[in-house]
Amino acid sequence: MLWYEPELDRAWDSVQNINNTIPFGFHIRNIHYHASNAMVMLALLHLYYQYFSGRYKIRNEIIWVTGVIIGVLTILEAFTGYDIIFSERAELAISIAASLTNSIPILGPQMRDAFFGGGFHDFVLRFYAFHVFFLPIALLGLMVVHFPRFLVFDVPMVMAITGAIMITGGVFPVDLGTKFVPTSPPGITVPEWYLTGLYAFLRTQYDKFITGVAWPGLLIFTLMIMPFIDRYRKFSWKDRPLVTAIGITSIAQIMVTTYWGFYIDPNIQKSLLERLVIDPIFFYSVMLLLVPLSFGFTYMMITLAKNSEASAKLQPKKPAAKSSINIPVNWIYVVFVALLAFQIYLNIAAYYAVLNGMKNFSLFIVGIIMLVFAGMFHIYRHGKAMAKAPPPPPPAKPIGPPAGAKPLPTAPRSGPATPPTTPAKPLSPPPTQKSTSASATQTSTGPASSAVPGSSPTDRSE
Repeated sequence: MLWYEPELDRAWDSVQNINNTIPFGFHIRNIHYHASNAMVMLALLHLYYQYFSGRYKIRNEIIWVTGVIIGVLTILEAFTGYDIIFSERAELAISIAASLTNSIPILGPQMRDAFFGGGFHDFVLRFYAFHVFFLPIALLGLMVVHFPRFLVFDVPMVMAITGAIMITGGVFPVDLGTKFVPTSPPGITVPEWYLTGLYAFLRTQYDKFITGVAWPGLLIFTLMIMPFIDRYRKFSWKDRPLVTAIGITSIAQIMVTTYWGFYIDPNIQKSLLERLVIDPIFFYSVMLLLVPLSFGFTYMMITLAKNSEASAKLQPKKPAAKSSINIPVNWIYVVFVALLAFQIYLNIAAYYAVLNGMKNFSLFIVGIIMLVFAGMFHIYRHGKAMAKAPPPPPPAKPIGPPAGAKPLPTAPRSGPATPPTTPAKPLSPPPTQKSTSASATQTSTGPASSAVPGSSPTDRSE
């Protein structure tokens, strides 16, 4: 923003000055370019992850709608960014965008004048205002609604993503492209990867409004209303076959059209127009064929997933063991010091690479520095969490009898209770009757003996 000049005849030259002359301008521009591509890619991946996981069904309709709008504005932000360079690639994108806007019924010409102004001399300043002010303000406002409670700044993750972007910029540095000169015919070029799918539709030379406005608008509208038409009660993609099939179809069509947008007929004997035109019959036949193929692929994947779940339920369940990486405290110090030494070495290497004019290599090294810093921060956070964790309980000692103690009696075996048994008494002999003679003898011998029953007093006197 400090050295860029948003004027038609100075835009490309000012970017060249930033890239080649301004200190660290090459690094800043490559980071800016690859970060914009990463932003679009992460937005698309996040959108489809939420789509297939059914997160919009948890009363998150407004969050989903704002997320789709954020995705569209992210593409517009990246589109306006590479257009204000005003290279031949930017001129192609601007011409296509202006013709598509003009094809909109009723309001098309008014929208074209509002966005693009009176011509090439006017659009650069307007796109620059959209790129640095209007679109970022809109994105920030939507992010407040889209991330009401989950806007978290995680240092290791931010450093890791930044390092990956820098490494990508060092390995694949972005070039300036060819400066657009109205008097010279432009060469063969294609838009950025996130717009080549739309470019493939336009190369069929079918109606611009249908291929360039209505079809992408239908895709965006379908995504926005998905929470309101998805009536499945479950969240898994396996339990929502129709919704999953629609998502697989859209991904397949995006991939095929993106490839076709990059493809250019290699036959140089043909004219430029013949090399760019795509046969509409073949193109739309393939697009229609992708629908049943995508639905069949979805049915196959759902069937395989459910069969796998059914077979897993028949297997005996094993206790899930918790796996965790526990690094000893001494090794934490060793790893941290090693990363710190490597960090110092990388900084020295990056410094000498900048002094020697090795811009790509220096940007690559700075990316590795960011990754190493993310690792150091993660190791530090892990060690801090280990320091705050309570000490593990001591191992339980086996409980046994003290030395010299008698062994305890063993408990009786447990079994069914039996009633107590009483010892049997011996049988006594039956009582015997005394004879009459014995009784008479006993009576005559003792003075105190009693009379014989049945005798009368007269008998005793006799």
